[in-house]
Amino acid sequence: MDAMNDNLRVLQFLLARLERIPADSVVAHRASGVRGALLRALDQLEAGRPVPVPEMRRLIESGYRLLEKAAREKIRSIQKT
Repeated sequence: MDAMNDNLRVLQFLLARLERIPADSVVAHRASGVRGALLRALDQLEAGRPVPVPEMRRLIESGYRLLEKAAREKIRSIQKT
C-alpha cells in the first residue's frame, strides 16, 4: 500500500507541474498527452486497480523528462532577454 501512496503523490505532483507549462511552449502539446495518460493512471489507482510497474515507470519518467525540457526552454527564453 505504501508504494501505491508514493505513486499517487508522484502522479499528483507531476500533474500539477505539467499543468503549469504555458500553451505556447514547445513541449505543451506533448505535455498534454502525458497529462492525459497520468490522469488515467491516477484514476485507475484511486479506483483500487493496479497500474503495471513498467507503465507507471514510463509515465513518471516521461513526466519528469518533459518538466526538464520545459525548464530548459524557460531558462533559454530568460537568457535571451
